[in-house]
Amino acid sequence: MSDAVQPTAAEVRAAAEAVKTALDRHLAAVERRSGEDDPVVYEAFNQLSAAAETYDELLYDRYDEVTPFEIPGTEDSLPPYAGPEEPNALSVLIRRDYSVAEPQRLLAQAQRVEAAEYEDGAGADAAGTVHGALGVLFGEFEPDEIASRHKEFGLEEGDSTLWVTAADEPAEPGDWLEAPFEQIDPQRVVCRFDVSAVFDDDDDDEAGDEREADDDLEGELDLDGDEDEDLEPLDADR
Repeated sequence: MSDAVQPTAAEVRAAAEAVKTALDRHLAAVERRSGEDDPVVYEAFNQLSAAAETYDELLYDRYDEVTPFEIPGTEDSLPPYAGPEEPNALSVLIRRDYSVAEPQRLLAQAQRVEAAEYEDGAGADAAGTVHGALGVLFGEFEPDEIASRHKEFGLEEGDSTLWVTAADEPAEPGDWLEAPFEQIDPQRVVCRFDVSAVFDDDDDDEAGDEREADDDLEGELDLDGDEDEDLEPLDADR
């Protein structure tokens, strides 16, 4: 970054003071919180996150340094629940991602389904392409069954998420079918459950760290007894 656009030392100092103020405000909100989903705490958290991010950017631009802490972003988090206390209806939104790992297996499974449905061979041509085979299989099997048997169909699981949302009244038949996910109010999400390879990678990193620590400890304690080779045997006459 050129000197012309670099932040001044005073701007960095002001950003640091803003972080301190946001920290105090967040702690005060937590101390006075009215419940698990207190909106004041939620707002104070967002302000602290924004102040810390600004300070981190200015610190890096001015001094090529970063902060030693990281506040989770708020993009993927949900706001406090503001739906009905006693919902009269609910919607369950599910997304599951797959990759087509074995196209030939997918085609073969779809062709079996098609052959059983059209025993005389008439109309049995949709399963000749991957997109056609997907249409055949998802038309024949429930999504939960495909999820449990995805390897049989040549599919590989990706990320998945399930959201449960509350409503005052059931939706009118057909009113959301064209755009099922566009009108979701995050404040009416009762709960959500995510499955992602990202979480597996985090677990693997932690497990790797634990293994390295165990290896270091084993080396220090000489658990394999290699150092005993340097000891002289005891004299039986002593």
